[in-house]
Amino acid sequence: MTSTTEQFADVSATTLLRFATAGSVDDGKSTLVGRLLHDSKSVLTDQMEAVEAVSAQRGQDTPDLALLTDGLRAEREQGITIDVAYRYFATARRRFILADTPGHVQYTRNMVTGASTADLAVVLVDARNGVIEQTRRHAAVAALLRVPHVVLAVNKMDLVGYQESVFAAIAEEFTAYASDLGVPEITAIPISALAGDNVVDVSANMDWYGGPTVLEHLETVPVSHDLTACPARFPVQYVIRPQSAEHPDYRGYAGQIASGVLRVGEAVTVLPSGRTSTIVGIDALGESVDIAWAPQSVTLRLVDDIDISRGDLIAPSANAPGTTQDVEATVCHVADQPLSVGARVLIKHTTRTVKAIVKEIPSRLTLDDLSQHPNPGQLVANDIGRVVVRTAEPLALDAYADSRRTGSFLLIDPADGTTLAAGMAGESFASKAATTVQADEEGWDF
Repeated sequence: MTSTTEQFADVSATTLLRFATAGSVDDGKSTLVGRLLHDSKSVLTDQMEAVEAVSAQRGQDTPDLALLTDGLRAEREQGITIDVAYRYFATARRRFILADTPGHVQYTRNMVTGASTADLAVVLVDARNGVIEQTRRHAAVAALLRVPHVVLAVNKMDLVGYQESVFAAIAEEFTAYASDLGVPEITAIPISALAGDNVVDVSANMDWYGGPTVLEHLETVPVSHDLTACPARFPVQYVIRPQSAEHPDYRGYAGQIASGVLRVGEAVTVLPSGRTSTIVGIDALGESVDIAWAPQSVTLRLVDDIDISRGDLIAPSANAPGTTQDVEATVCHVADQPLSVGARVLIKHTTRTVKAIVKEIPSRLTLDDLSQHPNPGQLVANDIGRVVVRTAEPLALDAYADSRRTGSFLLIDPADGTTLAAGMAGESFASKAATTVQADEEGWDF
C-alpha cells in the first residue's frame, strides 16, 4: 500500500524555490540579485536600458545591477535597500521567488517578513569584514524561522585578492555559529557579485574552489513542498449558508487546507470546542470530490450541524492538536513601540484572533554569543526573545518546529492594529529562563 506522501508526490512536487537574501549594509545583496537576474537572462530590455541610463547619469562606467532591485526612490538615492523587494524569475531547471531584504539593523524586521516563507536563505558577508553582529542576527532569524537551507555567500572576494584563506576562515566561523543555532544545512560559496565570479558562471580567479555557483546551487538544492505528509489542519475562514431555493439546507465551511489530506467519511474534531463529526462532502472549484490536500481551498460539509465559525480549526480526530491558553514562544519584535510584561495584545493564529496578555518575557537573546539576558521586562524593535502569553480563549497551536503554518502567530496592538511581533510557538534554540509570574492588576488576568 502506498503512503500518503507517495500517493500525492506528483501533486506536491514542484520546481519552485522561494529564497531570501540577507546580510549587513553594503555587503552586496542587491548587486548579487541583479547579477543573478542579468546573467541568467531574466532582465527585460527596457529594464536594462533604464538601469544603464541611471548609471550613466551618476557617472558610472558600467551598469549598477543593484538598481534592478532597489525600486524605491529613497533606496536609489541612498544606495541601500529599505523595503523587501520581491522578484520573480526562472531558468530551464527551476522557477524562483526571491526576497531581497534590507541590511540595516532597524530593518531586521523586514528580513523576518522576507524569510518567513523561504525555503533557502542567502546570507552575504563582505570578505573584508567577515562575520559581524548583523550577520549573526540574520543567521539567528533564519534558524528561528526554520529555513531549511542557508547559503553563506562570501562576497567581494576580488577585493581580498581571491585568497582561499580569507574565505576558509569566514566559512569556518559562520558554519560553527549557524550550526549552534540548529541550521540543518550550510553551503559556503566565495563570490564577487560585482565581477560575476561564482554567481552564475564559474570563476576563473578561484580555481581552488570546486563547489557549485550560486545559481547552480539554487537550481539543484532539494526542496520539499509536500504538506500532505503533515497532519491535516483546516482553519475555517467563512461559513457558507446560501439559504436559497436551490440550496435550502446547505452549510459549508470554507478555507484553505494548511497541511495534510482530508477525505470524505473521515472523523474530525472541531477546535477549540472539541465537538466531533464526520466529513460528508468536500466541494472544490464547484465540484464535489472525495479527497483534498494542502494547499487547496475547499469547502467542507459535515454530517452534524454543529456550531462552527471563522477561526475554528477542523482536524482529523486521530491526530488533532491540543489546545492551550498559555502560549510559550520565541518572538521577533517588529514594532517601534516596546513589548512589555503586562501588555494587552491580540494574538492572530491562522484565521483566529483572540485577546491576550503578555504574562512573562523570560529572556532576550544576545546575538554575540547566543547567551540569554534574563527577565528583560520588555522587547524593543528587532529584539528576539522568549515570551509567555495568556489568551482569553484556547488556541489549537502546533509547535513551529512541526508546522511553520499552524505553529506561527502574530501579536497585534488592539488599539490601532499594528503588528507588534511575529511568534513561533514551542521550543527554539533559546532556552527558557526561570521566572516568577506576577498577577495582573488591571483586569486582564485570564
